[in-house]
Amino acid sequence: MNDFTLEVADLTKTYNAGKPNEVRVLQGVSLSVKPGEVVALVAPSGAGKSTLLHIAGLLDTPDTGTVTIGGTDMTNLSDRKRTAVRRDTVGFIYQFHHLLPEFTALENIVLPQLANGVTEKVAHARAMDLLGKVGIAERASHRPAALSGGEQQRVAFCRSLANEPALLLADEPTGNLDPDTSDQVFDALMTLVRDTGLAAVIATHNLELAARMDRQVRLTAGVLEMI
Repeated sequence: MNDFTLEVADLTKTYNAGKPNEVRVLQGVSLSVKPGEVVALVAPSGAGKSTLLHIAGLLDTPDTGTVTIGGTDMTNLSDRKRTAVRRDTVGFIYQFHHLLPEFTALENIVLPQLANGVTEKVAHARAMDLLGKVGIAERASHRPAALSGGEQQRVAFCRSLANEPALLLADEPTGNLDPDTSDQVFDALMTLVRDTGLAAVIATHNLELAARMDRQVRLTAGVLEMI
């Protein structure tokens, strides 16, 4: 039995290959993440962390190398099957919340579940449970415009976990917040991750937050190394 939720092996990615402005973003990157493990991905802007997360989450493909999720090699899967794995197994969080403005906090978390075939009653209960875990259940009926930046990002966290993914990929999830709010929101994220036992890779510039995760890796000039 495979012990890892995510394994990427020998990933390479080059943009504008063979041209004068060629950029080698990933150069033989390998990383494994176990269930319940939170890995900090530390990298400066432009170092390729978003590319790595997109490849790991099946939003992009590498030039060479493999991505294995839950013991299944994703390399030769059809686009339809990759989409299904992404929907059912992977949760994404970005620096900006990207909530649907016309829907309430609760509805933003319920909708992905309805799209995945969950009944409205079950979806509503799970959404309220997630909002409670991050401390904003009382804001469930508010639309994004009526929420603070930190509250909006907490709702985005809950939405990313709505369909109970096995893998969470977060790209600078607190990077758009002030330091105090960032710290509070990070605590909320870690509560969700610990309660669900999923595997997580969280990209961050914040070394203090990175130090609070289980393990740290650094991406520099396309090469991944342990810290």
